[in-house]
Amino acid sequence: MARRRQIYEGKAKVLFEGPEPGTLVQYFKDDATAFNNKKRGTITGKGVLNNRISEYLMVRLNEIGVFTHFVRRLNMREQLVREVEIIPVEVVVRNVVAGSLATRLGMAEGTALPRSIIEYYYKNDELDDPMVSEEHITAFGWATPQELDEIMSVALRINDFLTGLFLGTGIRLVDFKLEFGRLWEGEQMRIVLADEISPDSCRLWDIKTNEKMDKDRFRRDLGRVEEAYQEVARRLGILPESGPRDMQGPKVMQ
Repeated sequence: MARRRQIYEGKAKVLFEGPEPGTLVQYFKDDATAFNNKKRGTITGKGVLNNRISEYLMVRLNEIGVFTHFVRRLNMREQLVREVEIIPVEVVVRNVVAGSLATRLGMAEGTALPRSIIEYYYKNDELDDPMVSEEHITAFGWATPQELDEIMSVALRINDFLTGLFLGTGIRLVDFKLEFGRLWEGEQMRIVLADEISPDSCRLWDIKTNEKMDKDRFRRDLGRVEEAYQEVARRLGILPESGPRDMQGPKVMQ
């Protein structure tokens, strides 16, 4: 097998040159990090589960007209994606008080927000991904006002859809992080959803018990991290009782 050229390695994924121009292969690792890489570890099988969960959610979003970089899953740990120009801003959508919001505002975790809130963070590990305003984003040219309007609109639409999807499985979507990129097709540019959507990037709580079913179990040393990720996959209907090796799903998405 010919060696593939590595394009980028992040905390949870590796990007390789794709088989066709304008494509990349996204590989999901078992590596786990928290607090901007200050805490590190391994969650066995996480890459397999996140690959499958993210595929499922990206396909569902595409079905309602949300454009994504996802093309198809290649194998247990890899998916083919379109190469995009990543906008260096993390978009966080919050429905319930948790994490840094609880710390910053001195509010109790689990408090329902009066409406969904969108926050922006500058993607820079060396600076610990500082929170920024729309003024920062447009002033420094990370995104135009028009792009930011579109990103906010799409983020809220994604939130509405995923909130209902997870609710149907007995899971509360507390908050989640999105990344967007510019997809160039000749002279035409389109804003698309990039990166992943998985228990790594979402806070997911059991609707009845508020038990955490996401990476907070790793962050807070709660244990049973692998089981929580598997339970999310099971509730979404994409992990049979026989385990990750038998996971099946959509093969291609155009």
